Amino acid sequence: MRARSLKSLIAVVTGNALYFLVLMPRLPEAARHTPFKADLGLLVDTWVCLVMYGLVELACYLRHRNHRVSAVR
Repeated sequence: MRARSLKSLIAVVTGNALYFLVLMPRLPEAARHTPFKADLGLLVDTWVCLVMYGLVELACYLRHRNHRVSAVR
């Protein structure tokens, strides 16, 4: 449970940083999130966080797979 929470925290923090610092200034006005509103920007931000979670999971999978392969050799 603790590992899953850490993965989620990493995904949300990096996803939000990526969205707000890099993507949002370059997006059209409609795709920018307005605080305290459910809008298209919130959907884009959520999608970025989900992609980051997938990348964190992939990195963990590859790390564990490489450790297993190294132990077998």
